Amino acid sequence: MIHSDLTQCHVNTVRLLIAPFTAADANDVYQAITPTLTRFLTFEPEESPEAFANIWQSWLPLIREGEEIFFVARLRDTREFVGMGGIHNLHSQTPELGIWVKESLHKKGYGREMLHAMTKWASERYQPPYFIYPVAEQNTPSRRLAESLGATQHGRRENIKYDCVVYHLPAIAD
Repeated sequence: MIHSDLTQCHVNTVRLLIAPFTAADANDVYQAITPTLTRFLTFEPEESPEAFANIWQSWLPLIREGEEIFFVARLRDTREFVGMGGIHNLHSQTPELGIWVKESLHKKGYGREMLHAMTKWASERYQPPYFIYPVAEQNTPSRRLAESLGATQHGRRENIKYDCVVYHLPAIAD
């Protein structure tokens, strides 16, 4: 049986430190969530740090209980905040992945690095046949990222803000 508390799991890479979200990350995350960043995300920026606190405080029990994981990525060398990644529905047959990188660090390969590290970690731990990875249809860079990791299109999904292409991202075998 997999130990459910995910507060201590780390999925570091050569360039990134990737660890579960903690209250100490809240300000960096809040500062990076802009209207242009969230154009292709399912949420909007919160109007205040207090409003954002209502959101992130709901993540902590999910991480402790092993239901979902919300990762924060930081540069290994400077500890600068890079972005966030999430794995939702961890105990389903096909967990769902999501990532975002703060705008000033786009086009440096961090999103691909985060997504690959998260996929590898969850593949080893949960052994799903594949992951669901929804991407806004108009978000060409994120679609290219998914395809570069071997994801294939398996349908579409509508949400309130945009239409998604639903990818199946293969699990990473040893």
